[in-house]
Amino acid sequence: MPVPEITDSFTGSVNRVTLGATKEDGGTRTLTITIGGARNVVYGGSAEDASEKPVIAMDVLDSKPSDWPETLAEPYEDVMDSPGDWAKKCVEQFGADLICLIFEGIHPDKDDNDAAHAVKVTQEVLKAVGVPLILWGCGNDEKDNQVMPKVSGAAKGEKCLIGTITEDNYKSLTAIALADGHYLISEAPIDINIAKQVNILASDMGFPLERIVTFQSTGALGYGIEYAYSIQERQRLAALTGDKMMAMPAICDVGYESWRAKEAKLADAPGWGEAADRGPMWEATTAICLLQAGVDIIRMRHPRAVTTTKNFINQIW
Repeated sequence: MPVPEITDSFTGSVNRVTLGATKEDGGTRTLTITIGGARNVVYGGSAEDASEKPVIAMDVLDSKPSDWPETLAEPYEDVMDSPGDWAKKCVEQFGADLICLIFEGIHPDKDDNDAAHAVKVTQEVLKAVGVPLILWGCGNDEKDNQVMPKVSGAAKGEKCLIGTITEDNYKSLTAIALADGHYLISEAPIDINIAKQVNILASDMGFPLERIVTFQSTGALGYGIEYAYSIQERQRLAALTGDKMMAMPAICDVGYESWRAKEAKLADAPGWGEAADRGPMWEATTAICLLQAGVDIIRMRHPRAVTTTKNFINQIW
């Protein structure tokens, strides 16, 4: 029996956002990436109602991670000491549409690296690849407020996606993203009301809503994915029904959350199958589920999971 087509019409749409600046636009990127644009739910309406094709951002860390399981670390063993080479491998060998440069090493509880380190890494990655960048802080408010303005300045003019801003820590990053011509990631803890409030706070500072991408804390398969899915779906429906404060494209963090799951990272787990297969399958399943809720950018880590997810995207969009 054929699946009935969803033909309900909506009054609103998801904003289109174009990341990256080429030479003609004052930057150094070799291409730009456009996301958003949906005028219906996933699988709903006509082909013209569909969003721009969702894209995959592969994670690159500013310093070598010490807590990655062997299955995840193995594809990057030859490049983990060089963020530039790491990013280049993700783009040229693994098909990353974007690079998400995560400044985990600046966290006081990690390597406590300084702003000079972060600026050097940013410049290295910008030189190594031509795709647009996502610049992601460490999550420690005090350190991010010290370092991320320098990172933003190092990438000025490149139209990067930078974040994250939260309800309690939004002023500094909003101001520098506005000054340096970047785009913002607004974060909420799987809460649609807080997500809307953060967008309002940024807008009140004069930041254009058309330059914001929303991020709801992501739940992986078996670890809250149902709740994460429902919030993403509600967010998409709010945009489609005309709520301008919720009309932003969405990003989710599948890689980090999936590889926190014991089912993905444990090597010695009799009866669970091979660890080399389990982790990438966990990550790809999480990604494909959230894509169907209307996510526009998927942050991922394992190249096998990326391949599976890209195949799904190419078949559906």
